[in-house]
Amino acid sequence: MIAFDGLGHSGSEYPAPNAYVYRDMAMLGVEGISNLPKNCFLLSCVFFSAAILINLIKDTVDKKRAQFIPIPMAMAIPFYLGPFFTIDMCVGSLIMFAWRRINKAKADAFGTAGASGLICGEGIWTLPSSILAISGAKQPICMKFLSWATNANIDKFLES
Repeated sequence: MIAFDGLGHSGSEYPAPNAYVYRDMAMLGVEGISNLPKNCFLLSCVFFSAAILINLIKDTVDKKRAQFIPIPMAMAIPFYLGPFFTIDMCVGSLIMFAWRRINKAKADAFGTAGASGLICGEGIWTLPSSILAISGAKQPICMKFLSWATNANIDKFLES
């Protein structure tokens, strides 16, 4: 049953890509692993085992070598959260990298608070941004609120 026809589906005016992840997790919980595509459970087990193995290796090698071994959970975050958040994390990491080069003591002391503030600020802006987009507010020159369909039309126009 669909409460709002097309709302949240890809290709609709307001798609919700994370909704598919949560829907599929709920269906998996209700219907079990038989609902998964062929070899999906096997691949999940293989990658879960690989993540455990990588973590064990990272914990057992010396600190000098461990810094070059990636953290599996950190590599999984972009697949779960989507690209918009990972781009923010990349920009934040670059800011932190530059800040440490300039003043390591202040970066270590205030980096966590600064990052938390930026993340909260972006989350807090989501509500006013949504309200302005729904209400059809006239934006300043530097900002434009577009629906997905309108944005797709503009992209097609710009490509031609």
